Amino acid sequence: MHAQAVRTHGTLTSATGTGRVGFIDAEDIAAVAAHALADSPLPGHDLVLTGPEALTYDDIATTLTELTGRPVRHHPVTRDQLRDHLATAMPTEFATLLANLDHDLAHGAGSHLTDTVERVTGHPPLNFRTHAERWYRDNRPRRGA
Repeated sequence: MHAQAVRTHGTLTSATGTGRVGFIDAEDIAAVAAHALADSPLPGHDLVLTGPEALTYDDIATTLTELTGRPVRHHPVTRDQLRDHLATAMPTEFATLLANLDHDLAHGAGSHLTDTVERVTGHPPLNFRTHAERWYRDNRPRRGA
């Protein structure tokens, strides 16, 4: 829903407020999973994965604006407003779960960073800007296409 809202309206709607999130690239998650499954012995603890920096949704909007040249803004809403918005596209129970997660992020639940990706894979996690630059380069509409 975020991608569609950014493309259509130039907005990121969340109940995260100014909470920070250690956004992580899916390829880093996959790399850690591959190591965890292939290496012996398996870790005897949970592997908490984060990206290298904790960003707000305002930070994400600023980066997307800079990369695309189109204005993107973070539209903060309350937990209940987000739940109601999401419930138009998914079951209410799942919308409630997601809205509660945003609420937790607003209160610091996602701000902690770990070194797990680098410790397990030997390479640092990809930051959001680099991920977004790659995605935009590979997926933006081409002239005449």
